Amino acid sequence: MEFLTSGVHYTLSFILILSVIVFIHEFGHYFVAKLCGVKIDTFSIGFGKELFGINDRSGTRWKFSLLPFGGYVKMHGDMGAASTPDTENLNAMSEDEKRISFHFKPLWQKALIVAAGPIANFILTIGILTWFLYTTGVASSEPVVGEILPDTPAQAAGLIAGDRITAIDGKEVRSFSDIPNMIATNLGTPVTLSIERAEEQLSLTLTPVAYEDKDALGNPVKRPLIGIKSQQMTVEDFTFPEAVWESTKRTYQLCEMSLRFLGQMIMGDRSPDELKGPVGIAKMSGQVTQTGDTVGETTRMILWFIAMLSANLGLVNLLPIPMLDGGHLAYYAIEGVRGKPMAQRFQEYGFRFGFGLIICLMAFTLYNDLRQMLF
Repeated sequence: MEFLTSGVHYTLSFILILSVIVFIHEFGHYFVAKLCGVKIDTFSIGFGKELFGINDRSGTRWKFSLLPFGGYVKMHGDMGAASTPDTENLNAMSEDEKRISFHFKPLWQKALIVAAGPIANFILTIGILTWFLYTTGVASSEPVVGEILPDTPAQAAGLIAGDRITAIDGKEVRSFSDIPNMIATNLGTPVTLSIERAEEQLSLTLTPVAYEDKDALGNPVKRPLIGIKSQQMTVEDFTFPEAVWESTKRTYQLCEMSLRFLGQMIMGDRSPDELKGPVGIAKMSGQVTQTGDTVGETTRMILWFIAMLSANLGLVNLLPIPMLDGGHLAYYAIEGVRGKPMAQRFQEYGFRFGFGLIICLMAFTLYNDLRQMLF
């Protein structure tokens, strides 16, 4: 009974959180398409059979569908959810219909409409992080070593308490919290630290070691360890413009880190167990709604999770895979270079390949999730 109750809680939490993120993504497409004069036939949260919906004054059908694993905006002239052109319908359109059809818009407008979905996800992440930084600041300290842990790479490399770390692999370090973020993907890869020690400039190279840790929700995760602790922590406050700029940088760093993680999984340097599918994300959604001793703490955790998931959804959608936004943008880039669209049959084969690839990826992540839960 407890297992069933947890399953229902995880599922409902997953649907609620994913629906918010998907709505923001699809509303990005919708908003820019409307600015460009495109008629929207359907705005759907989920795929498959419609559960319920309503028509607005412009004729758009706003609906929730049976399968809550995404959503779509069907624009005038689209064949279906994947925004593939309905060639037969397009050829029969009047001039008035062409003016409100997505597929007859200038190339730059089509590219902007497609890119607006992932951009909306990044804006959501930046907005949430900005609120966190502006309202509560962030715990931080000077990038000065307070303590060296025994039998660690830091001790072996010769680091001592009082050393100020000014750069890692040539990238500036401004606070101690920058250090774990900058080495997050360095599992077994050497890093070079630029050190200030008693007005002397030093350069030390060490190789972080992997250790088992837990994330904010208590799930196991591998992190790189160099073996240093900071001095006394302080709270760094941000003005609103500083919070926006810092949140933008952190969103970029999060996407960069995600791409590195993906590359390490592909190369076999990182276990694919860290790749979460629908079941894994549903479990995390359920965990995050149960975290915190007060409503305020739980709300903050939910917002943090939405911000992380939104950035990753935006990033994944920009991958140049047909069926995804990045695939459409790749087609438009080729069209811009060639001066004409790619052959319709080539595009159709590309969409089929992309659909198959996405199905295979979902099947793999689902298997991965179930294997970790059951064995």
